[in-house]
Amino acid sequence: MQSNISLNASRSSAIEINKVLKNTYMLLSMTLAFSAVTAGISMAMGLSHMAALVMTLVSFGLLFVVNKNADKASGIFWIFAFTGLMGASLGPMLNHYAAMPNGGSLIMQALGGTALIFFALSGYALTSKKDFSFMGGFLMVGLIVAVVAMIANIFFQIPALSLAISAAIIMIMSGLILFDTSRIIHGGETNYIRATVSLYLNIYNIFVHLLHLLGVFGGDD
Repeated sequence: MQSNISLNASRSSAIEINKVLKNTYMLLSMTLAFSAVTAGISMAMGLSHMAALVMTLVSFGLLFVVNKNADKASGIFWIFAFTGLMGASLGPMLNHYAAMPNGGSLIMQALGGTALIFFALSGYALTSKKDFSFMGGFLMVGLIVAVVAMIANIFFQIPALSLAISAAIIMIMSGLILFDTSRIIHGGETNYIRATVSLYLNIYNIFVHLLHLLGVFGGDD
């Protein structure tokens, strides 16, 4: 009897985890597509870098709203509002790269590289079933150091530091893909809206900083 109860509980847990995974990847694909649409609209409108900064700041505020409403039906609306603004804020940056002779190629390389990183790492976490929770503390410290370095470089404007920061953020976000996917698999994250936000931010930051590195090494800066 005890073993049957334990087996049923295990099956129920596995079904719940699979449901969270399915909903997360479905919502993630939808929010990424929506971000691409709003980025395209932002590019077509020729929005300024100041407008992009304002949208980014508003997005940070919406991030708290999304997390607060993640357990409610309204959470879906807020996550689309958040990712829509995040996508739109990319408009000026994408126009900057698109105006270069090889700009279109750079953007497509960044998109392809980001997709490759995400599918490879997320796929590895899903198939290996390894628990990457041990990486949490290290990744958080690395992220804090990277953010401090970014703020410092606003004043110092050191090109080499900018490259190092972008490379570090790509590595940190790659680690977070493993960490966040692992949390879903092992039941550490049971809310698909929060899970989607985490993976979305990982992908977003990898794309932005990979594009920066490709742009520099492509000879545009």
